Amino acid sequence: MMECSWKVLVLIVFTSLGIQYTAIKSLRMNFTSPCRSATTENRCGHFKDNMSRALCEDLNGQQGRKHILIHATARSGSSFLGQLFNQNSDIFYLFEPLYHVQSMFTNANGLTTIDRRSLLGAFRDLLHNLYDCDFYLLENYIKPAPKDHVTSSFFRRGASKALCSPPLCNLSQEIQESQCLKTCRKVNLTLASMTCRAYKTMAIKTIRIPEINHMRTLVEDPRLNLKIIHLVRDPRAVLASRISTFVDQYRSYQIWNSSGRKPHNIDLSLIRNMCMDYSNSLETAFSRPPWLRGKYMMVRYEDLAKDPIKKTNEIYNFVGLQWKEGLSSWIEENTNATVSPNSSKFATVRKSSETVENWRLHLHFGIVQTVQDVCNSTLSQLGYQVVDSIQQLRNLSQSLVEPRVFLPFV
Repeated sequence: MMECSWKVLVLIVFTSLGIQYTAIKSLRMNFTSPCRSATTENRCGHFKDNMSRALCEDLNGQQGRKHILIHATARSGSSFLGQLFNQNSDIFYLFEPLYHVQSMFTNANGLTTIDRRSLLGAFRDLLHNLYDCDFYLLENYIKPAPKDHVTSSFFRRGASKALCSPPLCNLSQEIQESQCLKTCRKVNLTLASMTCRAYKTMAIKTIRIPEINHMRTLVEDPRLNLKIIHLVRDPRAVLASRISTFVDQYRSYQIWNSSGRKPHNIDLSLIRNMCMDYSNSLETAFSRPPWLRGKYMMVRYEDLAKDPIKKTNEIYNFVGLQWKEGLSSWIEENTNATVSPNSSKFATVRKSSETVENWRLHLHFGIVQTVQDVCNSTLSQLGYQVVDSIQQLRNLSQSLVEPRVFLPFV
């Protein structure tokens, strides 16, 4: 009698779970789309039980979407690369949403208050939710906390055209980032989730995940259909840009660069960590593991800057996107412009083909030598030549970027 009762209880529990999942799934499908495609119906119709059919529909519903992750390091040109997706009106683009997570776990001294593994886990969880167009987890990290799912503190909202366009903003004409912040209302995260679901492609840019390996669980998730664009840049150029941008963190390097004297307290880990992250990611990618097949493309910023139309075409082909009308003119306007002295340090307007190696005119030779010593193998992996004299460094007629071809892993 007791054995029979347990069997009945187990049956009731599983039946209840199945009913709950199907109910939730039904609500989600109705919220996401007014009807399911015949293709999905045919593909999943052979499942007899509701739970299996609902899981099948969930998987196939996600497979119709494209998810793109721009993986980069600070001051490597990722803002410009992100705009190549943001300027496409068919793409829902987010600029550095992981900023909110990092900010939550960083103290007043700029130190992370949780261990690296936990932070990476939080990054991955948020990315997964965002790719699923679920913005509610983000509320846990935004400061001050949103009220009724509404916030005025969405980091760099203006860098996303989707967040500055109807229905999230009542302006009909295209506006600049600064105008979006002044003119658009606060971000309604419920409406943002609904709007996101109307797009077939979502792209996210982040400089906060150190290595490709840290994203393996996301890449292997069949629901995400995730492709990674790994943007790299000459570490010497990255450092030169950081020195002029991040005043407090790189103050010792600024002193070294202006005086020519190396401070005794110089923090070489700032260089070492960058190159180690590059090398570890490249070793993983160049070994061509099965989980990265068809999912990974490395792009050198220098190649993008010197021939942006060609390289953008290659990127779009890799991720399976159609070239959008107006993209060519935007690229032309933003890569052949004279930069004003008052322009933002995060601006994307550059005369890129001419300025891509201008760091060589401003970085002290002693700093260059140090980077070359610390990052020798990384420079070799990426095809950047080292210099042996200040004359060689300053001679811009001889490029330090070797004409290598890095093909996507397909």
